[in-house]
Amino acid sequence: MKDIYVGHFSYVLGDLEQTVEQTVEQNRTVIKEPEKFRSAGFDKHHICSSSTTAYDLAVAAVNPIAKHLHQVGAIIYSTALPVNANIGTTFEETKDIKDLTDFPGSHLQSDFGLNDAWVIGLDQQACTGMIGSFKLAAALLRDTSQWSQILCVTSDRFPQSSLYEQSYSLISDGASAFIISTEPILGGFRYVEHHAITNGGMANTNDDASIGNFFPNTIDCITMNVKRAGLELKDINWMVVQNINVNAWKIVCSPSLLDYDITRVFHPSLPMMGHMISGDCIVNTQMLIESGKIKPGEYVLLYMVGYGLTWQSVILQYCG
Repeated sequence: MKDIYVGHFSYVLGDLEQTVEQTVEQNRTVIKEPEKFRSAGFDKHHICSSSTTAYDLAVAAVNPIAKHLHQVGAIIYSTALPVNANIGTTFEETKDIKDLTDFPGSHLQSDFGLNDAWVIGLDQQACTGMIGSFKLAAALLRDTSQWSQILCVTSDRFPQSSLYEQSYSLISDGASAFIISTEPILGGFRYVEHHAITNGGMANTNDDASIGNFFPNTIDCITMNVKRAGLELKDINWMVVQNINVNAWKIVCSPSLLDYDITRVFHPSLPMMGHMISGDCIVNTQMLIESGKIKPGEYVLLYMVGYGLTWQSVILQYCG
């Protein structure tokens, strides 16, 4: 089985930065006490101005890495919210179904001149879509010998007037991107293994039930991912995770559950952006690289959970 590599991480946030106090004052959250957000690790988040679309975010995330795109065989375009998987805006006026099939992935292909790329939309894995992209892209590259790269993109913005809170987490609009390749990428990673769990019976669960199921399924997903990689948990040097309540990771890593060193759980973007839908793992991975803390050969486990309900984990090895 040929090796697959990942790198050139990029991201962008919504253009308006707000404190938790401002967001609470604007009635954009269910929680009405800013100190509850702050005690969970949230300080600020980013939302889009009315004129900024999810597609605008996607373009802004890809622009910094566009120079690295060569022989792209496919674009995997992930959205957590179905409304962002379509950029047509005139259906209510025209009643023309073509307006509902105006897909952002096709526009991205055209705008960046990726004329030979196959466009794949991934929009039913919620906040885990970007980790799902790792698995899908690796499988496609191993199956299609003439492809050398796949561009993975995720972009979401909440509709105007939305609540920017889900499962007691503060949300940011944003987009992220990376390149997955059959050739090593300077400053990037080797793809190792992936694991996912989906429990469709909980598709319409409430916040409390989803939090209750977060812990056992997180343990199962991470443990199985490590096992499938032929590793032990002690071999995982860094766990790059979703931006949720900081206390949740203390419980997950406690001796009675994972028994993992909490100082190796990495999510420094939490205070400044909260939960950026499917992009948390990309932002935090890029910040890990920039921190200089990670060393060549070390293993990193990226983990996300999303409504659906889906839990996904991927293990990478840093090449440097």
